[in-house]
Amino acid sequence: MTAPQDFNDRMLSLGLARVSEAAAHASARLIGRGDEKAADQAAVNAMRDQLNMLDIRGVVVIGEGERDEAPMLFIGEEVGTGNGPEVDIALDPLEGTTLTAKDMPNALTVIAMAPRGTLLHAPDVYMDKLAVGPGYPVDVVSLDMAPAERVRALAAARGCAPSDITVCILERPRHEDLIAEVRQTGAAIRLITDGDVAGVIHCAEAALTGIDMYMGSGGAPEGVLAASALKCMGGQMWGRLLFRNADEKGRARKAGITDLDRIYARDDLVTDDVIFAATGVTDGSIVAGVKREPGYLTTETILMRSKTGSVRRMTYRNPVR
Repeated sequence: MTAPQDFNDRMLSLGLARVSEAAAHASARLIGRGDEKAADQAAVNAMRDQLNMLDIRGVVVIGEGERDEAPMLFIGEEVGTGNGPEVDIALDPLEGTTLTAKDMPNALTVIAMAPRGTLLHAPDVYMDKLAVGPGYPVDVVSLDMAPAERVRALAAARGCAPSDITVCILERPRHEDLIAEVRQTGAAIRLITDGDVAGVIHCAEAALTGIDMYMGSGGAPEGVLAASALKCMGGQMWGRLLFRNADEKGRARKAGITDLDRIYARDDLVTDDVIFAATGVTDGSIVAGVKREPGYLTTETILMRSKTGSVRRMTYRNPVR
């Protein structure tokens, strides 16, 4: 057996960008074609092929589902050449399958990598999420606050009126009361139809995106991916698992979670250095979508490392064969 090696995030980061780029290229031909499953499968296949070229001993801890539910990139699947460092991998080969099928904004391919045992093995349940960007006092807002209280607390920390705050919320019937309470403060709301990883990332670049805070419930696995991005870019995030039945609580226990009421801060979700890559599939406020021209596809990727706080934006022009 090869001896364990240190997590070489600098060397692995470019390889991770290639993984997300390959998934975006593969799904590009299905943009606007109305077939969510085909777009997702194309991204999964391409991402898996590229991961298996990396010199890592990787385990998928956030993936497409359990082994019986997903033929590829399932939770627990081993990827890589079998050489190099042991790593955890969290991924969403196509965040926004509906967005891709309908050619709507902010579909991304997303992947994060960290040393083995440092990404929360989040079960496939809902998570109540709250996130803000960098530059605020620690715990400026909290999940224990009412939504209106969060808006007022963030406005006070910014030195502005609540009406100057913009909150990103996933547009779902379960969020009707949340939306109504936030609007009562005078704050603006940016509603998104899908893609709450992108929604959280928006908070880290408020000057660019206009989003100050994210709140609401979405998938717990996506929460780990979002926390990975915020750990690189700066910002605070909190998450609390939500359970609808005993089966979902059983999934959490199977994943090793014993305190079902715990509130996880960003650094509880991602406990060590992490690298993160996301490539645009459709145009969005974080990265541009895939551009077609005769003989070529061009993508934009954002690549980040928490160790250095570096954020790279890379354009990749690739011949279509």
